[in-house]
Amino acid sequence: MMQDGKIIDLYFERDERALVEASDKYGTYCRSIARNILNDRETAKECFNDTLYQSWMIIPPNRPNSLKVFLGNIARNLSLKRWERDHAQKRGGMEASLAIDELGECVADPSARNAEQIEDEIVICEILEKFLAGLTVQNRRIFMRRYWYCSSIKEISTALGLSESNVMTSLSRVRSKLRDALEKEGVVL
Repeated sequence: MMQDGKIIDLYFERDERALVEASDKYGTYCRSIARNILNDRETAKECFNDTLYQSWMIIPPNRPNSLKVFLGNIARNLSLKRWERDHAQKRGGMEASLAIDELGECVADPSARNAEQIEDEIVICEILEKFLAGLTVQNRRIFMRRYWYCSSIKEISTALGLSESNVMTSLSRVRSKLRDALEKEGVVL
């Protein structure tokens, strides 16, 4: 596998081999993120193709520190936008819907944002980073798998060698701690 720095150099040279190398190295990773959100293999493939296109449009001028994180973030954002578009009038039983509903206990409705709330998002991100850094490694892994990668409870329990009950309890406690941390910092929910 080609090193990330060399792949990024290919992007800067506008060499289409960058897309092939990025796909070979991170395609499975990005498609799994999209599949967890969309629950549809074909739509996940489309989102990954869109991810490659978007990366081609963004690099250059951007030079990501981590190509994996960069591509994963694009895939996640595109998948969430696709999910929102596809489910504007209905709610499905997918993991993304469940995860969003769970986090709804901790955060305000993003569709009800105003200019002041958008400015507060920077502060909330900082609080969230601090909060995540204060969690145990196991709780941070559970939280990220559920709310970043939209993994199912079963997938998390299998991956981390925990019971589903243990995962659900951990998520409930972490959400409660997050809500308390946000309120302590003056974030109105």
